[in-house]
Amino acid sequence: MLNDLLLIGESAVSSILAGRESELMDTVRAAYETHARGLSSLTHSTFLRFPEAPGNRIIALPAYLGGEFEVAGIKWISSFPGNHDLGMERASAVVILNSTLTGRPTAILEGGVISAKRTAASAALAARHLHDLKEGAPAGLIGCGLINFEIMRFLRAAFPGLKDFVVFDLDAARAARFRDRCQEEFVGVNVAVVDETKDVLRRAPLVSLATTALKPHIEDLSECAPGSTILHVSLRDITAEAILGCDNVTDDIDHACRAETSLHLAERRTGGRGFIRCTLADILLGHAPARREAGGVAVFSPFGLGVLDVAVAKLVYDAAREQGVGVVDSFLPAAVTPTALRALESR
Repeated sequence: MLNDLLLIGESAVSSILAGRESELMDTVRAAYETHARGLSSLTHSTFLRFPEAPGNRIIALPAYLGGEFEVAGIKWISSFPGNHDLGMERASAVVILNSTLTGRPTAILEGGVISAKRTAASAALAARHLHDLKEGAPAGLIGCGLINFEIMRFLRAAFPGLKDFVVFDLDAARAARFRDRCQEEFVGVNVAVVDETKDVLRRAPLVSLATTALKPHIEDLSECAPGSTILHVSLRDITAEAILGCDNVTDDIDHACRAETSLHLAERRTGGRGFIRCTLADILLGHAPARREAGGVAVFSPFGLGVLDVAVAKLVYDAAREQGVGVVDSFLPAAVTPTALRALESR
């Protein structure tokens, strides 16, 4: 019914997405390619900040994605790093989907799982196309939170032979808990905790940065092996000077060069965006090579586009409808007249 709203909670979202890593990477790829073809509407994210708590923020990401998706919606996601001290995850989110025929909201979904998995799928997709992971080489994870936990899951799907990981977190106890959880969750995985960021960069040619850093803290990438790839998921870890020496790829250049990201700082430093070679979609569509040069360091800095959230949310919504999962609530005002309903059905 047109006045029904489907409420899909965390347990249902997690159940629907469990074990679908390859499908989610395909969904993210299709979303990127649809966006690159201009079949989307993607306004800039809006940041709600708190003057007395600069580390906290809530972000609105509205998006429309056409093509095979035909979906519109918004993700409303908070990042409160202090939640870790309360035993809670840093981020929480909801996604609202709207009908592209009537504009009426059709679903409210728990968005934290959707956000984490679309982020991890994006990172693993980029790794698969940017990086030639040699047999036996480890991957590195800097920041031991939910995002890198999911990135480990998706990297293992992208590189089935990958089993060794090197991890670092400023909180050594948190890193140890992360190691234990990963080795319990992922059969055959070996996780080594190291003492410094540079230890990860030195030992792992494929590295994911998923931290809560507000300002750059990595000034030198000379520790990286030739041909290394950095998945710069948290966007603000690497100094402008270091960024300028890399082969830079992003998801959307205009979106990524704002909000004090490392790319934004590099743009300010140079007065332009020429240091960004291409988007991931350019590589996926065959418009650009995977790397600028074989021996350089490639950095993928994805801003995290709302089109990914609505694409994955639609996958969840369609599955929930098919499986009869979620709570249907007549939340909205009475729908429409029978005449209008027939007109909608004929579209």
